[in-house]
Order: sequence, then C-alpha cells, then structure tokens
Amino acid sequence: MRTVLTIGVAAALALALGSPVQAAPVPGPARAITDPKSIVSEQRPATPPVAIPALYDNRASLGAAWSPDGKWVVVSANLTGRYNLWKYPAAGGAPVQLTHSDDRQSGIAISPDGKWVVFQSDHGGDEMYDLCAVPLAGGEVVDLTNTPTVSETDAYFSPDGKQLAFAAKPKTSPITNVAVMDMATHAVRALTHEPSLDNGWRPAAWTPDGKAVIANRQDVGSTVGSVWRLSLAGAAPKQLSQGKARISASDISRDGRRLSITSNQKGGIDQAALLDVASGKLTWLSPSPWEQEAGSFSPDAASVTILTNADGRADLSAYDLKAGKVRKLPLPAGFNAPAGGAGGPFARDGRMLVGHDASNTPFDYWVLSKGGQARRLTDFAAKGLDPAKLPVSHIVHYKSFDGTVISAILMVPFNLKRDGAAPGVVVPHGGPTGQTTDRFSRLAVALASRGYLVIQPNPRGSTGYGEAFQKANHADLGGGDLTDEVYAAKFLAATGYANPKKIGITGGSYGGFMTLMAVGKTPDVWAAAVSMYGIINWFEMLKHEDAALQAYERSLIGDPVADKAVYDADSPMTYIRHAKAPLLVLQGENDIRVPRGQAAEVVATLKSVGATVDVHYYPQEGHGFAKRENQIDSLQRTIDWFDKYLK
Repeated sequence: MRTVLTIGVAAALALALGSPVQAAPVPGPARAITDPKSIVSEQRPATPPVAIPALYDNRASLGAAWSPDGKWVVVSANLTGRYNLWKYPAAGGAPVQLTHSDDRQSGIAISPDGKWVVFQSDHGGDEMYDLCAVPLAGGEVVDLTNTPTVSETDAYFSPDGKQLAFAAKPKTSPITNVAVMDMATHAVRALTHEPSLDNGWRPAAWTPDGKAVIANRQDVGSTVGSVWRLSLAGAAPKQLSQGKARISASDISRDGRRLSITSNQKGGIDQAALLDVASGKLTWLSPSPWEQEAGSFSPDAASVTILTNADGRADLSAYDLKAGKVRKLPLPAGFNAPAGGAGGPFARDGRMLVGHDASNTPFDYWVLSKGGQARRLTDFAAKGLDPAKLPVSHIVHYKSFDGTVISAILMVPFNLKRDGAAPGVVVPHGGPTGQTTDRFSRLAVALASRGYLVIQPNPRGSTGYGEAFQKANHADLGGGDLTDEVYAAKFLAATGYANPKKIGITGGSYGGFMTLMAVGKTPDVWAAAVSMYGIINWFEMLKHEDAALQAYERSLIGDPVADKAVYDADSPMTYIRHAKAPLLVLQGENDIRVPRGQAAEVVATLKSVGATVDVHYYPQEGHGFAKRENQIDSLQRTIDWFDKYLK
C-alpha cells in the first residue's frame, strides 16, 4: 500500500498548504517507492529505554589528525564533557589529554616536524575562532592569532612547517579570505582579497614545493565554485579550473601535477575527478548516480580515495590510478568517511584513519592497515550500550504532493502492534543546504527506545540528490519542502503503527525553522513540537545574524526589499499564531546564526494568543549545544515534552 495521493488531490493539498504546485517532479537518482505496510516492528524481549545520560556517555569528536611519525593520533573529543584535544597511541592504549578548556577545540593540523599541534577555538559558542598551538609532547597553549574581531579557521602547514595557511573572516564581513602566517614571527599576510560579497575562499592544500597554496573559491549558496593557485611570491591568483559549476579541490599529487577534485560539472551531481594542473582538463574517475567526494592521494601515489554517499549511507573506495579501477575498502557496514583533518587520512606508511558509525552503533575512529585489516582506535561508546539491542534504521522512499521522490531514514521501535496507536516524530534536518545521513542519532535512539516511530526526511532543498533537487526550495522555504515533511507524517500513519493524531515534529536550526513553519502553516498535522534555535522571521534574522549568513540567506530567498512577498511567505511569523500544537523552544544565548531574539519572538507571539509554549535558554552556548550537561538537558526536555503531549 502507498500513501501517494493522486496528482489532483495532491495539488489541492499543496494549495491548501500554500506550497507550489509543480508541473513535474523534481529530478533525482532513481529510487523504488517503499510500501509502508512492508515496514515491520521486530518482536524482541522487552528492554528498558536507553537512559539519556548514557547516550551522552557515548563520546563524540570534532576531528582528528595523525602525527607525522604515525605513532599518535590527536583527537578533538568530549571525554570530559568538553571538546578538548587528546593524544591517542596509534598502536592502542589510553589517551593523554593535551588541552583543558571550557570552549570547543577543533580543526587540527600538526607541524611536519611533529612538534606543534595547531587547532581552532572559539569562546562560548560565538564562532569567532582563534588559531592556537600546543606542543605534541604536552605544555602550555599559545594563542597564535588572538583577534577578537576576526575568525581564523582551517589551518594547513606548509611542507617545511615554516608557514601556516588558513581562512580568515572579519566579524562584520560576509567574506572569508586565505591568509598565511610566518610561524617564526606570527606575522600574517593575506593571499586573497575577494571583492564581491557573495564568494569566499578556503585553503585546500600546499603545492609540494611550498611556493603556493591551492584554494577553493565558492559562492555562499554552494552552487558555483572554482579552484585557484595562490603564489606566495606575489603573483596574481591563477584559476586552475574551467567552466561554471560547483568544483573544489581536496588534495594535490606528490608531483604537483594533479588535483583530486569534486565537481557537479557533469550532470549536476557531485562526482570525483582528477584535474590536470597544467591544462585544466578533468578526468572523471568512477561515475555514479550518487554523489561522490574525491579525497586524498595515498602516500605511495598509487591511488586516491572516493567517498560515495548513496542515499545517506557512505562508503569509501580506493581508485587505482594506474589500473583505472575502483576498489571498495574493507570497513564495517555503516557510515564510513575519511578522517585526518588538514594532513589527510593517511599515515606515511599507508595506514588510513576512518570515522565509522551506524544507526545503532556510536561513532569511533578506526585504523585501516595497508593490508586491509580494520581496527578500532577509540572507544567512545558507553559501557553497556549494546547495538544488538537497539533498533536499526530503514531507508524509505515516498512520493510527495507533486510526485517528487523523497528519501527518509526511518527507525521503528521493537514490539509495536499494527493497531495505529504508537506516537511518531518527524525530524527535519538543518541547512537547508544539508542532508540527514544514516548515522548514530541520540535523538532517534532515545525516541525509538521509548516507543516512538522516528522518520528523518531529506526534502527538496537537501544535498545528496543533485543540483536540481538542492535548488528546488529556493525562494520557497517552508513551501514544497514543508509538504515533503507532511508526507513523512503520512508515511508513518500508513505503516499502520502510528496514530496520525499523535505525531510530533522537532529539529534544530533550519529544522527548527521547519518545526515552527509546520505548526503554524499545517497546524492540524502535529500534536506537539520542539524547536531548537529555529528561525521565525527572516527579516529580523537578516538584521542581527552574522554577515556571511546574511549573504547565504539572500542566496536562498532574495533581496528583502524587492522580494518582500517571498520573505513574508517564507517566515513562520506569518503563520505561527495559527499553531495548535504545544511548543517547546530551546536556544543558546550566544547563537550568531539564529540569535536569541528569534526564540523570544516565538514565545511572545504564542503567549499573546494563549497558546501552550515554553522556552529554555542555555548560557555560554551557540548554534547547537556543545557542553555535555546541556546536551543531556536539552534531550531530556525534548523527551519529557513529547511524553507529556503524545503519549
């Protein structure tokens, strides 16, 4: 049985929701439609719900990097509840803490001589990062930049370790440029001077001779990019790529003649390629209907990695540069991605650092030997958390109002009866330029272990399904993509397990925006909602958000004066007074992306009409909650809210 409406009825629903009636489905990779009745709740011996604190006993990471000698892996991990740097023996053993701070630390780069670890750190979640350094052997942290009004990120050491390339963004500017620091004097000079207000630069690699930096230039909407060579000798930047498409470099070959490239120039979907530096010619490696990402060259120069994102699940392959063949790497089933930061995933002897998780398996770093043996390096999982006792995910496909195929990740609790009684929750992702992938989700596990069906859709506007799909919600935020979320709720009900009157919705950032838009624009669909740092008013957002985000917002919605009608139609404030579902709002005090005022406006508006609403603000938190106690508290509040109004 399908939940797909006929086009006539679907069009009527679309008009009722205020979403566009498209003449044809938005294109994307071919996928078979899932019969909702094919979804089965597995019958198991009863187990208690997973405790919320236990879920955050599963530690997390913001990145890792090899030491040059391959003896250590430096990891940004929240082993103490804060994201600090830890040094793990590559051969196995207990980690050693390198830094101690309340603020998150990430973006690891290690000097070629193995003496210094450079990282980025902000202050209370404000996203104004400084570059800092700490000795790999242990010692005091040195703030290399110490610039309160400039954010420095993405550090790359030169081959001789004497210079550091990085991205620099002034607080009041939407533009990121590339700069270089002399490590002896800490003197900084800019390599790019972007004249526009809607393009930015980031370093990707150093040339092997250390005379230039390879950099990516990209528009704020992630639709058009180019690859450049930035000379340290003062010559003008030289464009290496050709054509108008999304394109970016990841690595450079040891001889400096080729770049590993990701581009959607061929068919509008990201694919892995090699770019000849001299001619600009692209050679496509192993074309796929799914998005790919070209990675790093192996130390022996024999292969280059390819990450393939097939409908939200990621696999790693090695492309043999001589034989022209691709080989899938022997890693555990789930979501696998290269790790290693600026230095890349490879140790000098060919060992590879990989991040791995799955819907029922928390994240850990693994080391893949050159011979193909995979070994777990970290041990982030909570003691006693048994993956075999957690529900596994399903990737499902359904048609939306106009026939567009939507992919979603579904988690079904154990021991449900097909009697239409269970509660369900729809979880829209952030972005909107983003994608929910099939990974370990504390929210999904917490809900599913308590009897909730959980569906995480990838509506139009998501990445992972091609350029046309990604652009399909531009100037229509909370229109067609909201309808895709509504059809996710319909899919839950059509399984026969979920009660259509007991379906909630929750998300963060753009997922929070979607939650607010949903309860206001489609009030009869939802029985409860939790919005985390969600946008309520695009006009007010434009006045107070970071300059780079202002440019991004304009790329999605248009000019606030010329396109005022679009801003009104795309703002939840236009509809929020119609909300019927009880709403909980969770917000960081220092959020530069969705400022605190957005949450206050939601609460004040709903209180003025007598709606059920509550709010909690987290001090010293930004966009998303980084401190462990706040992560636990926010998830517990979400569960309590849904238990109160959906059960």
